[in-house]
Amino acid sequence: MDQIRKLVDRAQHGDRSALEELYLIHFDRIYSYLHMTVGNRHDAEDLTTQTFLKMLESINKFRWQSAPFSAWLFRIAHNLSMDHFRARRRWQPEEEVPEPVGSEEPSAELEAMQSIGRQSMLELIDKLSPEQQQVLTLKFVFNFQNADVAKILDKTEGAIKSLQHRALASLQKQIARDET
Repeated sequence: MDQIRKLVDRAQHGDRSALEELYLIHFDRIYSYLHMTVGNRHDAEDLTTQTFLKMLESINKFRWQSAPFSAWLFRIAHNLSMDHFRARRRWQPEEEVPEPVGSEEPSAELEAMQSIGRQSMLELIDKLSPEQQQVLTLKFVFNFQNADVAKILDKTEGAIKSLQHRALASLQKQIARDET
């Protein structure tokens, strides 16, 4: 975490190499998350690029007290994926059907399940280790932050990040195998 804090500080002061390092550190996780959310490689690549462009544009607005850097970056990715789904819905014939007023925004997990198919997503998640399943459930279904998940599972934040990364990478590989 201390390394990320230093990189963010350098990036906020215009250090291009710090920005590149933040990109390299977070790329795989952001791409995996977006691929799982939108369900296809092309859209995930586009949204990943947009996520890091937004990071570049707004890194000076990031403050440590509001959220950890990775949570901030995932929030950007989540917002872009929700915009992506809204835009796709606008162009589909079902647009004529009005959406219920006051309905809550669907979660990224729900959107991913709709995109890939509920049953196939559940089958993919069932192939993960129980710890990976817990981390994904707590993070994406219940929207807990890494620190909260770490407390709940009695693990370090680093262990939670590692479990999440491995789970998303495993899901990405399973989805890629299923697409071929």
